[in-house]
Amino acid sequence: MSLSYTPATICAIATAPGRGGVGVIRVSGKDLLPFAAAVSGGKTPKPRYALYTDFVDAHGQPLDNGLLLYFPGPNSFTGEDVIELQGHGGPVVLKMLLARCVELGARLAEPGEFTKRAFLNDKLDLAQAESVADLIDASSETAAKSALKSLKGAFSKEIHVLVDELITLRMLVEATLDFPEEEIDFLKQADALGKLERLRGRLVQVQATAKQGAILREGMHVVLVGQPNVGKSSLMNALAGDDIAIVTDIAGTTRDTVREEIVIDGVPVHIIDTAGLRDTDDVVEKIGIERTWQAVERADLALVLADSRDGLTGEVQAILQRLPAALPRVHVFNKVDLSGEAPGLADEEGHPLVRLSARTHAGVDLLKAKLLEMIGYSGGDEGVFLARQRHLDAIRRAAEHLELAHADWEQVEIFAEELRMAQNALSEITGEFSADDLLGVIFSRFCIGK
Repeated sequence: MSLSYTPATICAIATAPGRGGVGVIRVSGKDLLPFAAAVSGGKTPKPRYALYTDFVDAHGQPLDNGLLLYFPGPNSFTGEDVIELQGHGGPVVLKMLLARCVELGARLAEPGEFTKRAFLNDKLDLAQAESVADLIDASSETAAKSALKSLKGAFSKEIHVLVDELITLRMLVEATLDFPEEEIDFLKQADALGKLERLRGRLVQVQATAKQGAILREGMHVVLVGQPNVGKSSLMNALAGDDIAIVTDIAGTTRDTVREEIVIDGVPVHIIDTAGLRDTDDVVEKIGIERTWQAVERADLALVLADSRDGLTGEVQAILQRLPAALPRVHVFNKVDLSGEAPGLADEEGHPLVRLSARTHAGVDLLKAKLLEMIGYSGGDEGVFLARQRHLDAIRRAAEHLELAHADWEQVEIFAEELRMAQNALSEITGEFSADDLLGVIFSRFCIGK
């Protein structure tokens, strides 16, 4: 990489905070054999073999004992020498070992600095580096599998194929610029437009897969709104498969937002149960209603609940009118077990309508399927790699440049420039074309020790 950094020795606790059977401290830097000898009381570890040893202080007194592993660079995660001290997982012991590492010349690592060094040393590209954090943070089995595919290079491979095809097309176009009297005929004979169309088609496929991956990573935020006692808390419990929210026949039981993350077909769904919307003089309930509207503003989708025996009353219509116009919503007619209606799907004033019973769970699966449909998730993890919003933005910009290239292909200089811009946009995904400040933002969101 052309980017540079200060190659200081860094150290960090790599295991999660709290007590555990095993705690790991990771060290990365150059020429760490003397460091390993100092921390192990003069022993020399064999590369990639576990050495059982005491970890000692400056006076040779044991601080802890466990396994020391040594991975010489460049054949390590960071591309530098890496040492792992695997001792006991008590916070006090780990802090003592970490202080010993600092005493030996290491400094505390910044968030994501180990992975950043792996990127800077060409061990991972940027998309793979981001997938390390995504794998750690995965909130469903499907998301974890997709993050692992990205870590192993599935996403990067797709991007590299697109970039290679772009480079081939750019070479073809650039070759014509020295012969302006022949450039259009040459491009026609070389099927430049055909190559561009095939490239655009492939980009559309990658974009669709990346959108699925972004849904798996980000999930969706769903807010439940409606009048008191229409079954919002019961529906939340039915979706979660557990008694998360308190349910009573008393209107206004829920006075604050209740949040729960569930997984539907591998997709994380952040469900927010809210206070019932009505006119009230209760100070606490008023605060809950205010927070309801704040949750609505941040939601990706709203479930508007009504009692199936009443339908869309004037009060429910008032709630609908206050919802943001651009916010997707599903009308949910609950309590079909009391109204005698059958569970099912319909359309109500241009919005999906689901009839169900939160109490008996009849029709709840129909609602789950409709939620996934509305966010564009097609299900399954076959071929899906995890993607981030910045990846989607880069792909969208690349598609726009290719569209402009198609529109102006007879103006060869403009054609060439739009192809260059499309290549730069795609190269941002893997980090081949990135600014230092972008890297700082990305890696600062990693956990310490990774």
